[in-house]
Amino acid sequence: MALRKSRVACDRGAKVSNSDYIPSKAAWFRDQVELYERTNGAEGTTIGDPPLPVVIITHRGRKTGAIRKSPVMRAVDGSNYILVASLGGAPENPSWYYNLVSNPNVEIRDKSVVQSMNVQEISDPAEKKRLWDIAVAAYPPYTEYQDKTDRVIPVLLATPTG
Repeated sequence: MALRKSRVACDRGAKVSNSDYIPSKAAWFRDQVELYERTNGAEGTTIGDPPLPVVIITHRGRKTGAIRKSPVMRAVDGSNYILVASLGGAPENPSWYYNLVSNPNVEIRDKSVVQSMNVQEISDPAEKKRLWDIAVAAYPPYTEYQDKTDRVIPVLLATPTG
């Protein structure tokens, strides 16, 4: 498995250089991140048909401490990013969800812009519904994903740290 240099916020919020990047085992995830970053956000910024925008979350693995990168659908609320841990409506949450809960300091790449951000899971029902509605407007299949799973899909909000 190839290791690549990257930067990510550490648990104290400071940026650190690290060569601990472990690409995803999922080929489409790995390829999406590589294309997105290689072209500085000029390509690889959408998925699906019709093409819908994605951002890349750079975060630390909760078990390995390695840098991980996850493409997620782009849903915004002002300068904040709404992160929906849907995993396509699977019975379990995506691994990146647990990484963000364990270490909420991340970087989000939106095309060529990379920002340090802090993530929190939204528990307030009214705020979660408001953010869910914005996310569904950005990516309508979220409704179908919630319908096909017994778990409540987590909604997280990434806010700028600076």
